[in-house]
Parts: sequence; structure tokens; C-alpha cells
Amino acid sequence: MTKPRLEKDAWVLIADGGRALVLRNDGDELYPNLKVVQTYANENPATHEQGTDRPGRTNDAFGNKSSVGQTDWHQQAENNFMHTLASDLDKQHEAGAFKSLIIAAPPTALGELRKAESANLKKAIVADIHKDWTHMPIYEIEKAVTKALAE
Repeated sequence: MTKPRLEKDAWVLIADGGRALVLRNDGDELYPNLKVVQTYANENPATHEQGTDRPGRTNDAFGNKSSVGQTDWHQQAENNFMHTLASDLDKQHEAGAFKSLIIAAPPTALGELRKAESANLKKAIVADIHKDWTHMPIYEIEKAVTKALAE
């Protein structure tokens, strides 16, 4: 199996559940030069700030009562954000904006993104990196992606 490469014009998605950065490599494999294509931000307050309902209760056929877990609105918003991101990337890939995509995201966000990927988008993904690099400057992301792909 060949190692994935950061080719010229490849796109790199740096994401977590609250923000994402889409970058294009204007350099080459050895000397990447990542440029911002698009940024995403998801305004997502904590669950206690979003939902005020108390957890529900259920009754079974035997008269037993139990509580239902409270909805995690924060996690739900993060999941929706990743689905929107996957949809946008799929549309851009279909339009020919990029041929290959490298994704760096924490495992939870990456898992949610995978659920939302179309078959077409999956074919474009050359590497998944289980890291949260959303707080890093671009020059450090260039180094980190190059290092991760070399391992």
C-alpha cells in the first residue's frame, strides 16, 4: 500500500465539532503551501444554555417508571455541523473543486463526518488524521500534515 501524499491542489480539512478550515495546497508534496479556501464556525453554546426541558419519563407495560436521558443539544449541534460540512465538501468535489482530500479531526468529529460522507466524497479522501489542529496556525498545520503522512 502506498503512503498518502499531499499533492498540489489537494484540499486539507482541519475540523472539530465547532469550527473547520478548508485549505488548498498551492505548493507540492515536499514543500506544502496551504492557502485558506473556506472557514466554518458553528455557534454552539453548552447544553445547559440550549435546553431547559427536564428529562422525560417512560412507563412500561408492568407499571415501571424510568427516566429518559437528557438530550445533549451541544453534541447534536456538533453532529449537525459535521453533516453540513460533509454535504458542502461533496458538492464542491462534484463541481471539480478538488480531486483529493486529507482530513484532520478528533475521533468523535471524524466518526460523525464519516457517517455523512457520500460514496463520491469517500473516494476523494486519501487520509484521515485523528488530531485536533483547529487552534494551530497554518504554517504549523503544513508541518503537522507532512509529518503525519510520512509516518
